Amino acid sequence: MGAHGYPWVLHATDNAISWITLNRPEAMNAVTPDQRERVIALLAEASADPGVRAVVVTGTGRGFCAGADLRGTPAGGDRVPGDVARTIRLGAQRLVSAALDCEKPVIAAVNGTAAGIGAHLAFACDLVLAAEPATFIEVFARRGLVPDGGGAYLLARLTGPQRTKELMFFGDALTAADAERLGLVNRVVPAGALEQTARAWAERLAAGPTRALALTKQLVNASLDGDRAAAFALEAAAQEINMTTADAREGVASFAARRTPRYRGR
Repeated sequence: MGAHGYPWVLHATDNAISWITLNRPEAMNAVTPDQRERVIALLAEASADPGVRAVVVTGTGRGFCAGADLRGTPAGGDRVPGDVARTIRLGAQRLVSAALDCEKPVIAAVNGTAAGIGAHLAFACDLVLAAEPATFIEVFARRGLVPDGGGAYLLARLTGPQRTKELMFFGDALTAADAERLGLVNRVVPAGALEQTARAWAERLAAGPTRALALTKQLVNASLDGDRAAAFALEAAAQEINMTTADAREGVASFAARRTPRYRGR
């Protein structure tokens, strides 16, 4: 529970959509280890729960997530070699991987500032909606740090190496409109329309062929990491698996019968 008696991560499942809301508005939703573990757990639960068919990650107040909460983190101290790498591996990288590996489509509804690991959490989601006031900031170099939480991996694939270096070297705030222009954001909407748009997109995804979407996500995410032979082999295997689902049979049958498919996520 938060200091004011409310949960730091709000969660509700509504109409087959898992809503995960970071809720430390007084800290611009800078993420604590407890928050991080809760989000990771909720994303894992969404994968396993047949009653969840889409996920939305968002925040309360003016921040989506202002990065890792570094208060109380010592600048030096008695670190042993390996401590930092272990912290990154078990922390920020697990959070980003949880979004990338979730078997349900994940929408980031970026309501405000997304900085550091907050930006990387958004970019790890499958679709990114941003409110007009939202900004994205690669703050690491400004603090003398190397980007972590998969930042170089994610941004280089989304925008290319030159743009990634510009964003990471300078650490300038990127407006929502510029993030959309660079391909980091799918759609920019007025602040008052963010939740409504996220809900409309999530409901469309939740009405879709859930396993086919999961396998499609896996194919796209893996496509940039391997060669063509590996990608084609994974594609063929994914289609083989997908053709065992009821939704695939329904999709083919509805097409043949010229009617709207009724997907059930199975």
